[in-house]
Amino acid sequence: MIMNLTTPAICYGEILWDVLPDGPQPGGAPLNVAYHLNKMGVHTGIISRVGADDKGRQLEALLLSWGVGSCFLQKDTRYPTSEVIAKMNNGNEVSYDILAPVAWDFIGDAREIKNALTSDTYFVYGSLSARNEVTRTTLLGLLESDAIKVFDINLRPPFINREILAQLLEKANIVKFNQSELETAQIQFGGYYNSEASQVAFIREKFGIDEVIVTKGEFGASYYKGSEVYHAPGSEIKVKDTIGSGDAFLAAFIANHFRKEEPQNILKNAIAMGGFVATKKGGCPEYQLEEYLDFKTN
Repeated sequence: MIMNLTTPAICYGEILWDVLPDGPQPGGAPLNVAYHLNKMGVHTGIISRVGADDKGRQLEALLLSWGVGSCFLQKDTRYPTSEVIAKMNNGNEVSYDILAPVAWDFIGDAREIKNALTSDTYFVYGSLSARNEVTRTTLLGLLESDAIKVFDINLRPPFINREILAQLLEKANIVKFNQSELETAQIQFGGYYNSEASQVAFIREKFGIDEVIVTKGEFGASYYKGSEVYHAPGSEIKVKDTIGSGDAFLAAFIANHFRKEEPQNILKNAIAMGGFVATKKGGCPEYQLEEYLDFKTN
């Protein structure tokens, strides 16, 4: 499927296989976000790179079957398709061993890609994809576009660099943190505030960010927009695993933001999608949209 100037959202960065104890699952935050956006009726493309290998061909076939735009999916003959060793801790929490270098570390040639980004496009990117200079340089070029830039912070040690993080924050219109990432980010830039509101205010003022989301797992999330702040609680669910639940949250947030829903509804619907995906296995589980709608209303 070819992306064009009417593609509402484009996700940039890692595309990979999460290698779990019971088998591999497709993953990577950009892939997960694109998958769920498409499920919610917001056509989305992905900019990434896979190896010229069976694992890469399998991911490309999945994108085609899901209807996710893949015309900017690049092929690499030197580096392999990415794999991440995922380990389950405490029943359903996940830790990751992110192997490097891999194909998505070498995303290049931003000129044609940049033409697909308009002032109405949601351009979704994360901090992990900036770990390698090649992919980072391409990303920084794309961040000079007029797109609505959505920064999904994903601080994975040892891939945390203060200077790079500052560059990525400076270009963002919307930023999503979890509580730990917010705490880490403000300390990186000399903030030593204790409350969430003051930490958010510090980051927003320092980098000129319009909107900030803070996710809190089972305790819900908060959304800071202009002079207003919105809070919504989580709900008690039976967790299957937490892989991709934050990505599903962001996808629902973007879908509702794109449709210009009220801020409180944007937040509540995003929390519901994150919880819904946590009841299923993997970051891209098979489901019908009606299942999510039923989950949200019950």
